[in-house]
Amino acid sequence: MKKLLLLFVLMSLIKPCLSQEIKETFSNSELFSTQSGTLIEKEFIDIGNVGKTEIQILKITDMISGESISSLRITRKIRDSYSTDTKIANLDSDEIDGLIKSIKVIKESVFGSVASNYTEITFRSRSGFQAGCYRSKNDWQTYLQMEKNDSKSMVWLKKDEFIQFLKLLENAKSKI
Repeated sequence: MKKLLLLFVLMSLIKPCLSQEIKETFSNSELFSTQSGTLIEKEFIDIGNVGKTEIQILKITDMISGESISSLRITRKIRDSYSTDTKIANLDSDEIDGLIKSIKVIKESVFGSVASNYTEITFRSRSGFQAGCYRSKNDWQTYLQMEKNDSKSMVWLKKDEFIQFLKLLENAKSKI
């Protein structure tokens, strides 16, 4: 009986940790689109490209209940020596403002500054997408990372491409 009680207590402690991890690794739109017992329609609205990185709005609708949710979808095909892999990041509509503000701060305050030490500046979404910059070799290098803990999903951008990405984000925000 004591073992059963101990097992019950341990399970009640572990379950909140597991559910918190799930919420942190998936965007709300990804969770919405994977609900069982629904008929899901996905509409992909093209916004533009930064190099080979495609920006879209993803509108997901439950055709039974009529509920819908929109998110920003960033896609990049990564070529390896033997294959091509598609990396996809989804940002919920409530995260787009934070990303826009972060890129504006980088553009206005960081690019003109000089860091005496190696410095990283990073925006991170619920799903693990990252955008930011780091100071290396006397200049700021900008990047997007499509998937958390996946070095192959890194997209290196020039400063002007980073600013172009900002403009596409602002355009996408006005259409969500």
